[in-house]
Amino acid sequence: MDEQTIEAYSTGASRFAAEWRDQPAPADMYALLQQYFTPGGKTADIGCGAGRDVAWLNDHGFPTIGYDAAPGLLAQAEAAYPNLVFKHDALPELGSIDAQTFDNVLCETVVMHLPPEEVTRACARLADILKPGGTLYLSWRVSDSASKRDGTGRLYAGFDAAQVREGLGDVQLLLDAETVNESSGKRVHRLIARRS
Repeated sequence: MDEQTIEAYSTGASRFAAEWRDQPAPADMYALLQQYFTPGGKTADIGCGAGRDVAWLNDHGFPTIGYDAAPGLLAQAEAAYPNLVFKHDALPELGSIDAQTFDNVLCETVVMHLPPEEVTRACARLADILKPGGTLYLSWRVSDSASKRDGTGRLYAGFDAAQVREGLGDVQLLLDAETVNESSGKRVHRLIARRS
């Protein structure tokens, strides 16, 4: 992950947590997770932030561990959801996770915070931690420009969707489309893939 982005999320964690808490629930994403994820399957939320989606997944029959690179966000998640499991790890390595560990993997608007040259390797690692038959939900904010940073210092990488597909390899694509995220109001690319 981009170190300046991790620092921005960590030092501004309480503000980001409040911002996400005040957004409308991502009902469109949740509907897709209910449609495609394996009920009862071991689930990971990679880039879990302040834990909102980890809580929703656990409440809806997907036993989930949340992973994030920003210690400040993990502290927010642990304080808000003390009965849930959160761990420190980061793309592209995800060094604490063995291959073929999860039935379901959620990675919502995270990969755009990686340097563009790391996107393909990160997506390969996301596919790697899926069990055979496992499902990945992956999304990223779509940018019409080159990589840039916002006012907090977060990196928003400019990259092509082909880099993502290359990293995922021979998975079966169940959904591959751009849309507007109902929670943030931002344009995102959503991809749902199943490992054979």
